[in-house]
Amino acid sequence: MRAVVMAGGEGTRLRPMTANQPKPLLPVVNRPVMEHVLRLLRRHGFDEAVVTVQFLASLVRTYFGDGEDLGMHLSYATEVTPLGTAGSVKNAEAALRDDSFLVISGDALTDIDLDGLVKAHRERDALVTVCLTRVQHPLEFGIVVAGEDGRVDRFLEKPSWGQLFSDTVNTGIYVMEPEVFDYVAAGEVVDWSGDVFPALLAAGAPVYGYVGTGYWEDIGTHESYVKAQADVLNRQVEVEISGFEMSPGVWIGEGAEVDSDATIKGPVFIGDYAQVEAGAELREFTVLGDNVVVKRGAFLHRAVVHDNAFIGPYANLRGCVIGKSTDVMRAARIDEGAVIGDECVIEEEAIVHDGVKVYPFKTIEAGAVVNTSVIWEARGSSALFGPRGVSGLVNVEITPEYVVRLASAYATTLKKGSLVTTSRDASRAARAFKRAVIAALTSSAIDVVDLEVVPLPVARYETGRGAAAGGVSLRTTPGDPQSIDIVFTDDRGVDLSAAQQRRIERTFSRQEFRRAFPGEIAELSFPSRLLDSYAQDLLAALDTRGVAEAGLKVVVDAAGGAAALVLPTLLGRLGVDVLTVNNRLDELTTTETLAAHMQAVHRLGDLVSSSRADFGVRFDHVGERLTLVDDRGQLVHDDRALLVLLDLVAAERGRGAAMALPVTTTRVAEQITRFHGADISWTSTSPGELSTRAGEPGVVFAGDGRGGFVFPEFSTAVDAVAAFAALLGLVARTQLSVSQIDQRIPAAYVVRRSVATPWAVKGTVMRRVLEAAGSRVVDTTDGVRVVEPSGSWALVLPDPAQAVTHLWAEGPDAVGAGELLTHWAAVVQAAATPTEGR
Repeated sequence: MRAVVMAGGEGTRLRPMTANQPKPLLPVVNRPVMEHVLRLLRRHGFDEAVVTVQFLASLVRTYFGDGEDLGMHLSYATEVTPLGTAGSVKNAEAALRDDSFLVISGDALTDIDLDGLVKAHRERDALVTVCLTRVQHPLEFGIVVAGEDGRVDRFLEKPSWGQLFSDTVNTGIYVMEPEVFDYVAAGEVVDWSGDVFPALLAAGAPVYGYVGTGYWEDIGTHESYVKAQADVLNRQVEVEISGFEMSPGVWIGEGAEVDSDATIKGPVFIGDYAQVEAGAELREFTVLGDNVVVKRGAFLHRAVVHDNAFIGPYANLRGCVIGKSTDVMRAARIDEGAVIGDECVIEEEAIVHDGVKVYPFKTIEAGAVVNTSVIWEARGSSALFGPRGVSGLVNVEITPEYVVRLASAYATTLKKGSLVTTSRDASRAARAFKRAVIAALTSSAIDVVDLEVVPLPVARYETGRGAAAGGVSLRTTPGDPQSIDIVFTDDRGVDLSAAQQRRIERTFSRQEFRRAFPGEIAELSFPSRLLDSYAQDLLAALDTRGVAEAGLKVVVDAAGGAAALVLPTLLGRLGVDVLTVNNRLDELTTTETLAAHMQAVHRLGDLVSSSRADFGVRFDHVGERLTLVDDRGQLVHDDRALLVLLDLVAAERGRGAAMALPVTTTRVAEQITRFHGADISWTSTSPGELSTRAGEPGVVFAGDGRGGFVFPEFSTAVDAVAAFAALLGLVARTQLSVSQIDQRIPAAYVVRRSVATPWAVKGTVMRRVLEAAGSRVVDTTDGVRVVEPSGSWALVLPDPAQAVTHLWAEGPDAVGAGELLTHWAAVVQAAATPTEGR
């Protein structure tokens, strides 16, 4: 049986280590990771392999040649342009047509039992057998769900936390029959997990999973690269280590010189002809390449130093990677997670802080303290985006310099000459940082239309209706006046998709920003009559019939936020008797605590009851969400307010209309829509997903249960101003009070709890929940929702930004809901708590 070794990846997440060498040639304990893979193949009887190459292909061919040194025969299939994981193997089809073959990645470190994999494939008469393993952090890999007989039911490539059903992932090792090529188009970009395997499953082809025994580490990040070195030295993976083990855990290569007065605390590896002087100290998991020189007094702990590097006297290296032929001079310090590229010079007493990347051929001046890249950037972040965009403490985590780099990364993902809108709330921090955003965008050849201070829904609407490629809005983080959110939207005014966010994150982490030539510096402009146009379009799109005739009286609290700018124009055209409070822009109070919010709602209720108004609303500070108070002055909680509006819309729009709701919504909503002949389209809890679903044909209403409502006939964005205008028309035409509408809706018993869950076990937790569900109905729209035979349900959903798992449960009464929540919380806690033997 032949093997196919995929060695065409660029390894962009590993830059600058892969800036001038392909990822398969990265050394792991002084041997390229691909050499470890080839030696594994040889141990399992594979003596013939086809190597697929693309990025810096000549370096791979030059290093391995025809494979004679390894006792193998190697041939090469070269991609002119990247063809994807399946396309690259298709490119080698001519050499693979006559027998089964094994596919393995050339840049993952493993000692998995390949004999067992091949045996399982043949016993099952499979078309494809996928080698699986269990990992602590499954988000970066393809999840595979298989039945008890091993037959694969589902593939999910790089899931979100809401799609995390298991910790069993695809290793990228496969045994295949040549007939699989019938499902791979020639000369096109095709991936196994994303394209071929789903097609095979749809066709009912025999695709099986095999949980491999042994070690597997995808070397895709700097952290995993350093970890792989430690795992080899710790003998957690069975690979051949060159050199001689002079004492337990201390390997020394040919011709290496280690002074007897040097301190060596294994496990460590010292390469061929390396020199370690007296007084130097090498601590655990340090790896020195060939010809490395370590001078007196230098201290290295968990440092990976590539060939021909020089480590000067009293230098201090901890948990870092030093590239080939780099000089680290006297008393320089390289901190945890830093990566220094090839042929750099770190001069005397310079300090390179945690996580900083220094690209090849750069010089850090003597005494410099470097906490940003020498290109433009500080450390690369694996997850810039959270549930509210990019968030952080003002002038601590989010600084003007950081904002410039972030906006530059965004601009680099757009075409030159594109147009982007910018906007902000009334805060001073948002004003300052928006200027940094504008500077970065225009200097990257992106035209900017500055909307200045407007409600966030207005910014989304303006972005979505024009020629803009996207928008950037800045606002104070809700509930935290010390923090700021930077919200990026696409050309529809909707939050960026996960794929678009990853593009920005990759650009941000690579530090590769586009700059415009002087003649390309872009334009900055300001629109006229924006709020008037918004109000006019809103009233033209929404049904406000009957409002003027109903004689409604309402109390409106603008909360000193941006909604105060548009409400006077809107209310004047509606002809409603309105009592407004806090209807001015307040730049000092741009958010509020929950206690302050409840006090304000209580005051609003007093005004509604004392003035005998029909209802009252309070806007948040950016005009996205509203809080409803009924005609008695009582707060209508957000989950009930959703049901009130749902009932009003469903009653009026009737049969065939669809409502988009998140899976966390009470199933009382189904009773409401069923009664009126409407339908529900269930969505994930992602705000972007709600807006996307609201834009689908037939959807007339959407709500998130947190005061956010969408009326798609006007906009697919959450918009409190539009919701208020629509509510006026609905209440006017129904001729019922808000309290009467609320009272006719059945009571709902939904309870919620959060359970602390370490990041490392989130995948395990979700797998255990799925196992505990047994034969119950399971819904995986977002997280795992388990439906009991009685109709009660529980939802388990890992948080994408915090080390917690959220649970919801709904029962026939408060006691039943509480018992169900307690049961599933216990399942999550048991899975999240390590026990002996697990």
